[in-house]
Amino acid sequence: MTDQAYEEYEYTVPDGVKKTRIDKLLTDAFEDFSRADFHRAFEAGLVRAEGESIPKNRKVSAGVVITFSMPEVEACELGPIDLNIPVVFEDEHLIVVDKPAGLITHSGAGSPEPTLVHALLHLCRGELSGIGGIERPGIVHRLDRETSGLIVAAKTDKAHRGLTEKFKERDIVKEYLALVMGVPNLLSGSIQKPIERHPLHRHKMRVCGEGEGRFAQTDWRLLGRNEERGYSLLRCRIHTGRTHQIRVHLQSIGHAILGDTTYGFRKSNRLGESPERVLLHSEHLAFQHPITDEALDLRAPIPADMKDLVEHAAPPPRV
Repeated sequence: MTDQAYEEYEYTVPDGVKKTRIDKLLTDAFEDFSRADFHRAFEAGLVRAEGESIPKNRKVSAGVVITFSMPEVEACELGPIDLNIPVVFEDEHLIVVDKPAGLITHSGAGSPEPTLVHALLHLCRGELSGIGGIERPGIVHRLDRETSGLIVAAKTDKAHRGLTEKFKERDIVKEYLALVMGVPNLLSGSIQKPIERHPLHRHKMRVCGEGEGRFAQTDWRLLGRNEERGYSLLRCRIHTGRTHQIRVHLQSIGHAILGDTTYGFRKSNRLGESPERVLLHSEHLAFQHPITDEALDLRAPIPADMKDLVEHAAPPPRV
């Protein structure tokens, strides 16, 4: 605990409650704060019962008086950098940009490499939600370094909490374009396989057995194919947001993404020159604005390094 003064709240566990986790009770009772907000408060020792700090998994019953405060989020110490990133949508609450391949979303402390956060600080003139902390202001979700396309960031804490809830409840349409090895036998499919971190190669993920890892679902549809060069264009809609989800799932059905040497891509004379990155593009986001309730339906143009392959992928015949 520091000597810094925080605004203090008081909550009395209502009648009828019997041995319920305090973090759940507080999250349900105070809509202005997210579960993540409360977890930060617990970690800082700012949630107390009878004057003593309590853990987030403490079970309480009716009549217990809880006092809590929210720790201040430290100001971001990163500086703005103009990386010339296209803005797809922006208002006073949030911003959606078209991230280029090769740019990381955010970095660890002390990294000198420019990131999307630096670009957002420039675009938003420093007006980003502080919930992500020093290194990740405004960041609600992320894209892999080599993945291009749409990513949304929050300017205010209220928008951040609203967007986080939408991602958690899967209320956001997230669709990607993927150029993959081979041509599927089907026109569409749904991959529902749990994913876990690889036990030997910690930078990788893998599909695992039922009851293991975390559930993940990727629906895909064939948009085009080039049998002569041995590749296809798929539209993938993800219903969960696991690390490397599309890459792992497509590898599991025998269609590794072009350029993805981590998950099964191998050079092919039929394909010609190998891609310099994983050819995966976050092309479509659709969701209700967390503050205004406006329906947003946003798309990012196909990047230059995918355009030729996309244009030479013939649409499948209509059934």
